[in-house]
Amino acid sequence: MGVDMTKIPHLDCISQNGVYRGVPERDFSTFNARMRASDKILPSLREAIARTGLRDGMTISFHHHFRNGDYIVNMVLDEIASMGIKNLTVAASSLSSCHAPMIEHIRNGVVTHIETSGLRGELAEQISRGLMEVPVVFRSHGGRAAAIARGELHIDVAFLGAPSCDPYGNANGYNRDEENATICGSMGYAKVDAQYADQVVVITDHIVRFPNTPFGIPESQVDYIVSVERIGDPSGIMSGATRYTKNPKELLIAKTAADLIEASGYFYDGFSMQMGSGGASLATARFLREKMEQRGLQARFALGGITGQIVEMHEAGLVEKILDVQSFDLIAANSLKNNRFHQQIDGSYYAGYDNEGAAVNQLDFVVLSALEIDTNFDVNVITGSDGVIRGAIGGHPDTAAGASLSVVVAPLTRGRIPTIVHRVNTVVTPGAAVDVVVTDQGVAVNPRRADLIERFRKAGMPLFTIEQLRARAERIVGTPEPIRYRDRVIGLVLYRDNTVLDVIRQIDET
Repeated sequence: MGVDMTKIPHLDCISQNGVYRGVPERDFSTFNARMRASDKILPSLREAIARTGLRDGMTISFHHHFRNGDYIVNMVLDEIASMGIKNLTVAASSLSSCHAPMIEHIRNGVVTHIETSGLRGELAEQISRGLMEVPVVFRSHGGRAAAIARGELHIDVAFLGAPSCDPYGNANGYNRDEENATICGSMGYAKVDAQYADQVVVITDHIVRFPNTPFGIPESQVDYIVSVERIGDPSGIMSGATRYTKNPKELLIAKTAADLIEASGYFYDGFSMQMGSGGASLATARFLREKMEQRGLQARFALGGITGQIVEMHEAGLVEKILDVQSFDLIAANSLKNNRFHQQIDGSYYAGYDNEGAAVNQLDFVVLSALEIDTNFDVNVITGSDGVIRGAIGGHPDTAAGASLSVVVAPLTRGRIPTIVHRVNTVVTPGAAVDVVVTDQGVAVNPRRADLIERFRKAGMPLFTIEQLRARAERIVGTPEPIRYRDRVIGLVLYRDNTVLDVIRQIDET
């Protein structure tokens, strides 16, 4: 069938000299000359802030891969304050003790709102006591990724620290040129900010030759680069290796958890897992490794925040692939640089609520910690026994909801405080997503999981009801006095779908 040429509109696309008009004026200079003329490096942080057009009332974001060694947040806020910009929202993936200087910027009106996964140290203490006018919004890692992608959390300018970056903006969390360079490993949470922020400023202490590959953040997502003397304190960013616990109570919990996982039906050749970085979780991984070696099993993949222990299992052939959203120690960070099947993933791929392909939904089991658990199996990981904010939501509710088996490990008591209580201070992970609670004095299985109860009985696990564990804890340490709160809400805890799950109230010290 022929083409009716009369239906095709005339395109005046050829100039008089026969050159197609869509071809831009060409640059015949060398790559080196072009790069010198067009790189994104600016002479100062102040100029970068000015170039972004940052003004009062906007939202700025930061990542927490530098943990308690971060210099970026304080550096940027100090410069913004000196420029007279106020009324900003700080959307940090998490905030640590090193960010106490933000208190002054809250008092002087530079920062008026915070959205984050967690708070620690003096900043958390002051906010718990009523420092801020507007409640802090706490989101899980998956909830934050979803909120950013939806536009519910709109980022005007992302300030992202990177241990290495080339002149065009390809950035990564490690450095191939210097053994002693600042390093953080995976930049999984920063990747989401880079993708969706209106403007992206990369702050680095190490400019490398183009192209900086493989990159965590591509140049196409970076607007400006600032080179500074130091982006963080390496001792606060990375430890040499995450250490094994020697605590007998934690070892008992870990052994019980490993035995339970072995009996659960989710421990087979090709299983998938996520392990926490706490003492009991790390020890659980060690006991599981022994069982894998004995039975000749290999994990298909390990997910989440990655420790050296997982890397060692990978290199021993016990874990086929690693999906890393945050590297917890130097072994993990260097593995990301050197191991082909150790992959850096972003927060949405990891746990995004709206992402049907999120890796948390492909987990066989996850082992999680808790500050307290109640008789509804609700878990609190954010407020302490005194009501003060002391932690972060992280990926706790994301992985608990996504995994086929969610295991929460905790001692029955901490000091003179029971861990199993009638009602947790703050609900972070709803009990419907928690399958098993493992303590040093017994195991409780959520009644929703009758299949697990039957398996564990046959395996001879020390089973109790959650009410029995609570009663045992109270017999040992008694019932603590209730925390005194004021009516004022200082924090909103959102579930991973970004609906309000609970509130945190100001503590009453009168």
